[in-house]
Amino acid sequence: MLPLPLNIGLMLTGYLLVMGYLGLGLWLLRRQPPGRGTATGRPERRLARQLAPGAARRGWSGLIRQVLGTVVGGYVLLMAVVVGYYHGVARLGGRFLNSAFTGSAVLVGVALPVFSAASWLVERRRRKRHGARDIRGGEER
Repeated sequence: MLPLPLNIGLMLTGYLLVMGYLGLGLWLLRRQPPGRGTATGRPERRLARQLAPGAARRGWSGLIRQVLGTVVGGYVLLMAVVVGYYHGVARLGGRFLNSAFTGSAVLVGVALPVFSAASWLVERRRRKRHGARDIRGGEER
């Protein structure tokens, strides 16, 4: 077991690294003013525009892509933290890590359908309550 000051130092270092990385990402996205630099076609600027929140696809394909990206990214990040801490710091491995991988996969497998059904029900109620306007043309369905 590590001493308490070392544990706190490790957590603070990890937190500051993650927050710094997120801050750097936001800074890179906001560095380019809208409408400028599009003629250059530089790959890093195109990537920044693609990763911007407004660049998401619409419809079912966009929703499925976003949800699956979030699920896979979250699972990979969780597994990196679990392996990093329990294997690197706590020196646990073997069956414990196997259980962590399978247990988290089961959690994702249970939570994803429940989340999808709840989101669909909320959206359905919202559309019924507000007259179900078509976003594309503003006409009734």
